[in-house]
Amino acid sequence: MFPYRWLLEMSPKLTPISWKKLVKVFEKDGFSVDRVEGSHVILTKPGVVRPIVVPKYAEVGLDIIQSNMRTAGMNRNRFFTLVSEI
Repeated sequence: MFPYRWLLEMSPKLTPISWKKLVKVFEKDGFSVDRVEGSHVILTKPGVVRPIVVPKYAEVGLDIIQSNMRTAGMNRNRFFTLVSEI
């Protein structure tokens, strides 16, 4: 028996992902692309006050992902569930 069972149940490590994949994650959560302004994709969802802004980077950094998750009211488990569905 593994003595630190809680380590097995922890969510995976958050890593940078492409902007296209990040947009798909938020679209699966009910957001829709509102507009594209230059190198940024703006997503909105009814009931969420602030829009989600995703820069068109090859790899979107953790700070941006976490900020957008916070804005969307999305927890880590939900995020990883949506990523695995893509």
